[in-house]
Amino acid sequence: MSQSEEPAVRALRELREQLAATIGDLETAAERLAELAELRTAGRSWSEIVLDEDRPLIVETITQALDDLGAVGSRFRREEARALHQEEMSISRIGQLFGVSRQRISALIHGGPPADRPVRAPAGDDG
Repeated sequence: MSQSEEPAVRALRELREQLAATIGDLETAAERLAELAELRTAGRSWSEIVLDEDRPLIVETITQALDDLGAVGSRFRREEARALHQEEMSISRIGQLFGVSRQRISALIHGGPPADRPVRAPAGDDG
């Protein structure tokens, strides 16, 4: 990635990578959900199923995947709003396009970057 790459493009690339990781996580979760349903319909109790389940639990996996996607998506939204505003699009118009208030867009554009929480690296990514 070029150091001169604009922030919105960098955020877009990060969002694409995170989306691919999230899709993979959710596909794996869907397979596990089918297994859990089979165990339950075969007569196993919920406590047996959950106590035997490897960590992270399926609910933790889904929550983490969606949280990670949300965090990266928010960064992209902020950078896209800033880029549109730099191209002289009004805050009101950006708000209309994004489906949020002009106050929300103003906070995105003029506020400092929020403390971006760390996002779990995609599976198989050793850094």
